[in-house]
Amino acid sequence: MDGLNNLKKSFKQLKWYEILMIVIMVFIAGLAVYKALVNPASTTNPLWLTLVNFVSAVCGIICIFFCAKANVSNFVFGLVNTIVYAIYLIYYKIYGTFFLEVLFYLPMNIASWINWARHRDKKLTEKTMSKRLTLTQNIISVVFVGITTFVTYMILKRCGGTVALLDALTVAIGIVATILELYRFAEQYVWWIITDIIAVTMYIVHFDTVYLTKKTIYLIMAIIGLKNWITLNKERNKNNE
Repeated sequence: MDGLNNLKKSFKQLKWYEILMIVIMVFIAGLAVYKALVNPASTTNPLWLTLVNFVSAVCGIICIFFCAKANVSNFVFGLVNTIVYAIYLIYYKIYGTFFLEVLFYLPMNIASWINWARHRDKKLTEKTMSKRLTLTQNIISVVFVGITTFVTYMILKRCGGTVALLDALTVAIGIVATILELYRFAEQYVWWIITDIIAVTMYIVHFDTVYLTKKTIYLIMAIIGLKNWITLNKERNKNNE
């Protein structure tokens, strides 16, 4: 019952502009489904993949809205989004991000869910406690991203994956951001902002209305999330525990 009550609290905390973005996302994803049903020849994706995109779009934005508020409930929708998004990625041979989703995001999503739940705010029980990185930890993160990007790019280039460099950078940043998310660090959002900019670029190159809209909303919420998490750390977790 506590989990259900916290989920209800999370939905009630959504701002008007967040609800508006959800409506926009549902409309665009729903329109894509409608077009695929009425005139399949007018769409680049098969109908089944369009339906997958719809589920991913809705679950994905709800997940990032909750995550931006440090709400533990985000992981419910994050799990669904990870699974269905992986289907899209393998269909278009975006291998790096696919393996990142399946082999890393999926298990880390579960681990983060457990860790966030263990470090709930004592009063705002639907939220976890926000932490901040030291200067040394930030430098280590940057170095790790650089090395991982290079190694992943060389692998993807040999595999023949599309948009290999952007894909490799997305993998490297995604790993760091997810680890920071696991341990509740606000700086995860610095990396999410970068990877969302990359993702928007990818879906401009490989044009897809649903995912371009989705990733643009992700970018907006990453900026809001960074602000929220820094504020939560200052106001509710000054000991950085």
